[in-house]
Amino acid sequence: MGIKFPDIGKISEEFFNNYIFPKLGSKREEVIVPPQHGVDVGIVKISESKVMAFTTDPIYIVPQYGWERAAWFAFHILASDISTTGFPPSYAIFDFNLPMSIKEDEFEIIWDVIDRECKKYGTAIVTGHTARYTGTDYPMVGGATFVAICDYDKYLIPKMAMEGDLVVITKGPAIETVGIISNTFPNYIKRHLGEEILKKAQDLFYKMSTIDDALLAVKVGVRENGVTSMHDATECGVIGGVYEVAQASNKGIIIYKDEIPILNEVKLVCDLFNIDPYISISEGTLVITVRPNKANELIKILNDNNIIAKVIGEILPLDEGRWIYENGEKRVLTHPRVDPFWNAMKFGFENGLN
Repeated sequence: MGIKFPDIGKISEEFFNNYIFPKLGSKREEVIVPPQHGVDVGIVKISESKVMAFTTDPIYIVPQYGWERAAWFAFHILASDISTTGFPPSYAIFDFNLPMSIKEDEFEIIWDVIDRECKKYGTAIVTGHTARYTGTDYPMVGGATFVAICDYDKYLIPKMAMEGDLVVITKGPAIETVGIISNTFPNYIKRHLGEEILKKAQDLFYKMSTIDDALLAVKVGVRENGVTSMHDATECGVIGGVYEVAQASNKGIIIYKDEIPILNEVKLVCDLFNIDPYISISEGTLVITVRPNKANELIKILNDNNIIAKVIGEILPLDEGRWIYENGEKRVLTHPRVDPFWNAMKFGFENGLN
C-alpha cells in the first residue's frame, strides 16, 4: 500500500520521499540545491560567483480581506520564502487562473499592489499568464515563482545551520493563524474576546511577512560570520519550522518552549478556536540560526526595527538528538505533521462564523 496524501495541507516527508524525490527529471550539475522536504528554495549555480534561487507557491487571494490587503498578503507569502536566502527577490512570474466572478476593477487593485510591492523590493516581473476560467475559485487562483540572484558565498539555506548555533525566532507563534482568523471571523472574536483583542489580532495581518526580518538579519554577517540559516514558520508553525531546520541540516536541536514569546491576543484567539499556536501556520515568524557571538547583535538590530526576537534553543550534534524542553520536562521533538489551522477555518465556515 502506498503512502497516502494528508487529509489537508502539505504532504508528509514520507510522501515526498516516496513519490516526488525519486523522479526529478534530468540531473544537471549546476543544480546545487534540488527539491527537499521542508526546504522552500532550490539553487542553480550560474557562474563562479553567482547563483539563482527559486521558490514557488500558490497565489492566495482572499476577497474577504479587501482586495488591497488580499494582494499584499499574496505577494508577501510568496516573497518571504525567497528572502530566507538573505537576498530580496530579483524576478517574479505570476500565473493567474481567476474565477469568472472577478471584475476588472478588482483585478486592477490586485495588480497595482503587486506592482507596488515589487518596486519596493526591486523585483522585476518578467513573464506570466492571466485568464478567467470556470472551475476555479478563491483563495487559490494560480501560482507564482520568485527568483533571487545571490552571491555564491553568501546565500543561505536551512542545510547550513551549524552545531553550536543559537536558534532565534521573530514575532512569536501563530502570527498568520491569528492574522487570518481574526480578519475572517471578526464578529465571533469580538463577541467572545472583545473589541480591543479583536483589533490587536487584526493588526497582526501586516506582520505576516518575513522579508524585512530576513534582510535585516543578514546585516550582522552570514555563514561562519553570523546568520547560518533562515526558514519561515509556515505550515505546522514554530515547532514544525525548527524541526525542518534540524532535518535539513542533519543536526540535533533543543528547543525551550517556555522561552518562545507569545502575544496575548494570539493565545486568546487560539484558545477560542482550540488551536495549539506552537504548531499552527505562522507566516511572519522567521526561524534564524546564528553563531553565538552574533546573537545579541542580531536581536538588537531586529528589536531596533520593532521586530520581537528571542533565543529559544540551540543546534546540537545529530547524535545528541532532537529535543523540546517544556515545564521542566525534556521530550523528543517530532514534526507536528498536521496543522490545526485548516480544521479551525473549516469549522468557522461550516458553522457560519464569518
